[in-house]
Amino acid sequence: RGELLGVAIIGGLIMTMFQAGTFLQSDLSHLKNDFKLQEMVVASPTRAGVYVAGIAISELIYSSPAIIILSTLFGLYVHTTLINVLGIIAVLLLMFLTSIALGFALATVTTDIVQSFAFSRLITTLFSTLAPVYYPITLLPEPVRTLAYLSPTTYAAQLSHGLAGYQQLSTDIAVMDWGVLLGITAVCMWVGLR
Repeated sequence: RGELLGVAIIGGLIMTMFQAGTFLQSDLSHLKNDFKLQEMVVASPTRAGVYVAGIAISELIYSSPAIIILSTLFGLYVHTTLINVLGIIAVLLLMFLTSIALGFALATVTTDIVQSFAFSRLITTLFSTLAPVYYPITLLPEPVRTLAYLSPTTYAAQLSHGLAGYQQLSTDIAVMDWGVLLGITAVCMWVGLR
């Protein structure tokens, strides 16, 4: 009856940001294996951070139609404070950074574009179906709920749902969610940099 429309919109934003980063894997794999662009960039004076930032921004531009539509729907249907909106934006940025680092790390080990598409779709499917992104985690039975916590998108969704007022989070759970999300982002960034 539309009660969870805002939750679904937030889930769409989380998955759009996550998919933008994982799709980076396919693009990087294509540029690395087919065009040998990465070899040219490495041989040039371009710094690695500039290269990755440029590719990441291109993925945001590619995803901008979905981001614009979902942000408009968010503005229409999710009613929360400006501070909470900034918190949700921070969660979305952390998800994007996590997926960029994951995509970059996987792109370095893939040997062709088809393999990279398979990884990208598999990861996105696992992180969007295992985790309660489009609905509250409270709708999952307890044994399945434990499995859902294996996905970083669960923590992002739980934080965002709490910030938007769709779920009551204790301070301990909110701190744990931020800690796990920051930790996962840091680990993925470290792996991506290596």
